[in-house]
Amino acid sequence: MRSSFEIFDERSGCFLRLIPCGGLFFISTFPGGALMRKLISSFGFLCAALLILASPAAHAQATRTWVSGVGDDVNPCSRTAPCKTFAGAISKTAAGGEIDVIDPGGYGAVTITKSITIDGGGTMASILASGTNGINVNAGASDVIILRNLSINGAGTTLGLNGVNMLAGRKLIVENCTIENFSQSAISIAPSGAAQVVISASTLKASAFGVTVTTANASSPVSVMVTKTLTNLNSNAGISATVPAGKPGMGVFLDQIVSEFNSSGVLASGSGAIVTLGNSVIQGNSNGVVQTGGGSVSSFKNNAISNNGVDGTPLTGISLN
Repeated sequence: MRSSFEIFDERSGCFLRLIPCGGLFFISTFPGGALMRKLISSFGFLCAALLILASPAAHAQATRTWVSGVGDDVNPCSRTAPCKTFAGAISKTAAGGEIDVIDPGGYGAVTITKSITIDGGGTMASILASGTNGINVNAGASDVIILRNLSINGAGTTLGLNGVNMLAGRKLIVENCTIENFSQSAISIAPSGAAQVVISASTLKASAFGVTVTTANASSPVSVMVTKTLTNLNSNAGISATVPAGKPGMGVFLDQIVSEFNSSGVLASGSGAIVTLGNSVIQGNSNGVVQTGGGSVSSFKNNAISNNGVDGTPLTGISLN
């Protein structure tokens, strides 16, 4: 393709050079010679700059992006041109923004490194994570991550590792999620720094653990609240809180949970592992409540802990105020 075209304008007595650029033409009037070569060079730079500014890479990230089972990750992730996976959408979503789901589909494992909300509300938004983690959270020290209305399943020839694997971030909120079939934990909380985690209205089942909380890698204490959540059919503990020797402590508050048909309903291990239990049902486990190595479970005395192989009661009581 020619880089320019020349025509002679009889009225002006000059040549006109047409320079194509991205479907447009620049018009240059010239007498010829070195001056013209400089003009052509300048037009070339201008054309390149305009094309760069018009490219998708130069577009700002969106505050809200969308995924669809029939989307494509080359799209801008808009409502009318959605992406296909969470991993494809997250790179096009601004920090603090939200990824929403248009229709039922499997949207793939994803690693989160910034503040973000992923919401599958109104449809069936799933992640199949055979042999890997469903969602890795490895965000900044002030980042807030919200996971809402998701189904995360590790089923496959090789079970997934963790449904949600929190390694770093300031706050993690898991709402109305079903997480199952993982060889380690439905939700693993092992942050490197101070962290606050809230798990609500979720079902965590058929994994090695429902929830594991550890300060093995933490430089500061960790706080966790689990409320209105069912953890069942896990081969180890429904909820496990562990503080290794010499590591920061943790506070885990359990409210309106049901932990049943696990090896242990609630486990607190290590000095500094402090669990508080209220309005909850712990039943049908091999061991109801286990306190070991200096870990403690305190009760508001309004729980139903029964029909376990070993209930592990009575617990230290806390007065209702």
